Amino acid sequence: MSPAKRPAPDPTGPVPGGGRATPVALDESDRRADDLGGQAPGYAPGRTLPLRVEFVRQLRRRRTMAMFGVLLALPWVLVVAFQFGPAGRGQNSLRLSDLATAGGLNFAAFALSVSASFLLVVAVALFCGDTVASEASWSSLRYLLAAPVPRDRLLRQKLVVALAYSAAAVTVLPLMALLAGTLAFGWNDITVPGTGEVIPAADVLPKFAIVIGYALVSQLVVAAVAFLLSVGTDSPLGAVGGAVGLVIVSSILQAVEALGSLREFLPTFWNSAWLDALAPEPDYSGMIKGVAVSVTYSVVLIALAFRRFRRRDVVS
Repeated sequence: MSPAKRPAPDPTGPVPGGGRATPVALDESDRRADDLGGQAPGYAPGRTLPLRVEFVRQLRRRRTMAMFGVLLALPWVLVVAFQFGPAGRGQNSLRLSDLATAGGLNFAAFALSVSASFLLVVAVALFCGDTVASEASWSSLRYLLAAPVPRDRLLRQKLVVALAYSAAAVTVLPLMALLAGTLAFGWNDITVPGTGEVIPAADVLPKFAIVIGYALVSQLVVAAVAFLLSVGTDSPLGAVGGAVGLVIVSSILQAVEALGSLREFLPTFWNSAWLDALAPEPDYSGMIKGVAVSVTYSVVLIALAFRRFRRRDVVS
């Protein structure tokens, strides 16, 4: 026969030494923890790592200040170079470099054209490639996750801040160039490179806003590649260098005419399409194709970054 089950002890029954046991009341914090499914009272995953905190953290870093210092100083360096350098061929030339001194808008277009292929690429790759990899190299990434900050939220917050600083970098340079060029060469109508046609400045200014917006979108591929590399390595230099290297390789392949129409799928092929927006009769077809290619690449790469980070074993 199986032994009879003993009845559960009565919490209010007699205890050794006489008397009766007093029922144990749950502490208020225990009740709150039970209501939250085991989470600590006051913990809310949606409030961890606020954007304001991450913005301030990234702003105080020396690489952020140094990069914005370079971007703000470059237009003035170009102004000095044009002022004291040998005189060009003037407005009779149809090259963008020789038309840079024709007015503020021409100068801003020239500054954007010479910086978009490398300097802005480095800036975007730095902000997006250094954001997670630097935390891993400092061994602080695991402490952020132990806060505990949900992985998707941690990655989302860092991506939003990195893209915000990248957008600021791409925007601040042409705006500063517009200011520097206007002060140095005056507010004149824009002279179109290649054709020499003159367009009123008031008509070009709204188009210039479209140009800056397109420059932002065209850099999304660089940002996405740098971010993907950042979540997979603890070397910030490797993440930044990998994104810059992709742009260099794409630019080399772009010059191979044997690839034919396949070059249109390269991430850098449509980077100069914004020049068509400054024509007397603007053509936005190239810009539309460039936006489609850039957005497609960036969405896929960012999705891979989130998938990679969810499965990553953070041990650094």
